[in-house]
Amino acid sequence: MASYHSSLVLCLVIFVFCSLHYSLAYGNFNQDFDVTWGDGRAKVLNNGKLLTLSLDKASGSGVKSKKEYLFGRIDMQLKLVRNNSAGTVTTYYLSSQGSTHDEIDFEFLGNLSGDPYIVHTNVYTQGKGDREQQFYLWFDPTVDFHTYSILWNPQTIIFYVDGTPIRVFKNMKSSGVAYPNNQPMRVYASLWNADDWATRGGLVKTDWSNAPFIASFRNFKDINACVWEFGKSSCTNSTKPWFSQQLDSTTQARLQWVQNNYMIYNYCNDINRFPQGLPLECTFTSTTS
Repeated sequence: MASYHSSLVLCLVIFVFCSLHYSLAYGNFNQDFDVTWGDGRAKVLNNGKLLTLSLDKASGSGVKSKKEYLFGRIDMQLKLVRNNSAGTVTTYYLSSQGSTHDEIDFEFLGNLSGDPYIVHTNVYTQGKGDREQQFYLWFDPTVDFHTYSILWNPQTIIFYVDGTPIRVFKNMKSSGVAYPNNQPMRVYASLWNADDWATRGGLVKTDWSNAPFIASFRNFKDINACVWEFGKSSCTNSTKPWFSQQLDSTTQARLQWVQNNYMIYNYCNDINRFPQGLPLECTFTSTTS
């Protein structure tokens, strides 16, 4: 009997420890996000651990973080719309507000059943974007959750998928290239219809007989981020490793693997789009590689 009680106590201790570890490591959608639109189509489930966004013919849905951040590493796990997702766009991004806003984008462009999703990335500085890079993924992002991360520090922005870097945008402000380093940003997520452009340039329309379309989010993580509140940053110094993190030789090789095998569009190679000359940062190849 004593052995039974000891085992029971041990199980309870492990459960409490694991629950505490989860609550410290990951955010809670009830506490960390506000629903911004969708009229009930954004649902927080499992005591705040899961967020689902829904899209039907009437409306999509979206949320934004309660906190603002000025630099940090933000992680989110997503499971994208299954089967025929053509015309839909699932987003997860950082953005400030106003006509001169900064923004760091992950957008996931749906496709016909069996065709791959496109990961559409962009960086806005002072209200100007047009810095798109697009990728296929090396897995099916609709079967299970995968981690999509944005590392944003004073030196660089790195987009990660399951810990593998897919894109880098370096701070070249000294060379005249604007960089987002003074506007706090919130985290946003949304699911919406963009069948005028999202799939094959708008040729493939959303099939509403498949609605509602649902994307799922979990394991939001902002513990490696500087919260901006009352005009001040929660980071009192810059000794945290991520604050100066850049790619080493191993992660640089992983980046090259992705870009050699899975990149399908790079604005810096699109001469026809920029007849007056490529954007300034494109002349610094290490800035956008």
